[in-house]
Amino acid sequence: MTQTLLGHRESALLRAFQRNESNIADQVVFPSPDGCILHPNNLYHRYFLPVLEHSGLRQFRLHDLRHTFGSLLIQSGASIVYVKEQMGHSSIQVTVDTYGHLIPGADIAWVDRLDVVPQTSANNPQTPTDADEQNHLQPVDLIGGGGRTRTYDLRIMRPSL
Repeated sequence: MTQTLLGHRESALLRAFQRNESNIADQVVFPSPDGCILHPNNLYHRYFLPVLEHSGLRQFRLHDLRHTFGSLLIQSGASIVYVKEQMGHSSIQVTVDTYGHLIPGADIAWVDRLDVVPQTSANNPQTPTDADEQNHLQPVDLIGGGGRTRTYDLRIMRPSL
């Protein structure tokens, strides 16, 4: 994509040079057919949707591309401050509220802390008897048949879960 944009810039510079202009800073990168700024509705309906259809992609909003960009930055390990700046958010809180769930390892740290804190139980732990261990380790030949009628894994009893 970078090469495509650089090529587009080079073409614009060449056209400007042919017109005896030395600066293209005030030119629109993707102008409308008459050289003006594209209206968002025209951009979406005349250009974006036909490209999606031609590519065989489902329809989605242009704004979804913005969220994809922010999500990919976070998942690639970019700092939340950098993502805030790239997205143009007014505060870091907006960025964290929007993309915080994607920060790699953010929630794992809290779970790991539980291993460090000594846990106390409200009730006395019971040691399993030999009979309990044997019942727990017995294979169930037929679901719902034989001794134990329930399984700990509900997906076995209810495949729809």
